[in-house]
Amino acid sequence: MILVLRALGVGDLATAVPALRGLRAGLPDRELVLAAPAWLAPLAALTGAVDRVLPTTGPDRIRWTGPPPEVAVNLHGRGPESHRALAAVRPGRLLAFRNPSAGHLDGPAWDADEHEVRRWCRLLHAYGLPADAGDLALRRPATVGVPAGVTVLHPGSKVPAKRWPADRFAGLARALTAHGHRVVVTGSADERVLAARVARDAGLPPTAVLAGRTGLTELAALVADARVVVSGDTGVAHLATGYRTASVVLFGPVPAARWGPPPDRRRHLVLGRVEAAGSDPDSTGSGGVGTHPTLDAIGIDEVVAAVAEVERVSGAVAA
Repeated sequence: MILVLRALGVGDLATAVPALRGLRAGLPDRELVLAAPAWLAPLAALTGAVDRVLPTTGPDRIRWTGPPPEVAVNLHGRGPESHRALAAVRPGRLLAFRNPSAGHLDGPAWDADEHEVRRWCRLLHAYGLPADAGDLALRRPATVGVPAGVTVLHPGSKVPAKRWPADRFAGLARALTAHGHRVVVTGSADERVLAARVARDAGLPPTAVLAGRTGLTELAALVADARVVVSGDTGVAHLATGYRTASVVLFGPVPAARWGPPPDRRRHLVLGRVEAAGSDPDSTGSGGVGTHPTLDAIGIDEVVAAVAEVERVSGAVAA
């Protein structure tokens, strides 16, 4: 049995898909258990690599009661807390980045500027396991009654600095509607007020507000069949990548070089901050109040043009 720790969010799980598939291919005929929040179970199933989810909200909350796993894999972070949590379940082998303070001298060195997808693939490569960084595709959910062919705007983020201003999302919605797009606004239940404000200011009907009304399976289906997705650096952007849905992703505090879609995929266009900035203290996205200056500098017309471009490219690719 393989126990994998990735107790984070939607985008984090989506970026770990190549590593999860590598584990499945490199260690076949073993049950793969993912320690992650229970609400992520529908997305874990769509990876096609996970057998079951062990509900876990953080590395200090792994509730493992079975026999020691044959292999434990830390796809959660650099340690030491996550390393120690996995070591506590007494696995036959721990695959993780080198961290002497956790007593783990094996594994490769951590690279803070590495892209999140490539990071976990490199970890597996260091242990002689396969992983293809381009293998990001997610399974399509069964039909769940969500609209198809809509343009999805996702204005929210758990990190305020990652939010493009709501009034610009409203302006974007007005402009895209004028260009024939059927716009819907998504978000979590906590972001319903934000989504409703965007829809109201854009002149959209209340039915266009899907924030808080879709579960994870419904959201995945919505993105999979969307015309285009516009969002900040958040989980919805990674769903768009996983379904090869045309998307425009707005980056601010965290550069696309660390979390963006693969640069060779022309269906996805990045605006804002592209390159990593080494030790830039603002690059984590955890500090400051309000929209990051780089994100704030992106204008509505620029996003409208980007939407037109990814649609043009997507049409050419489809043809």
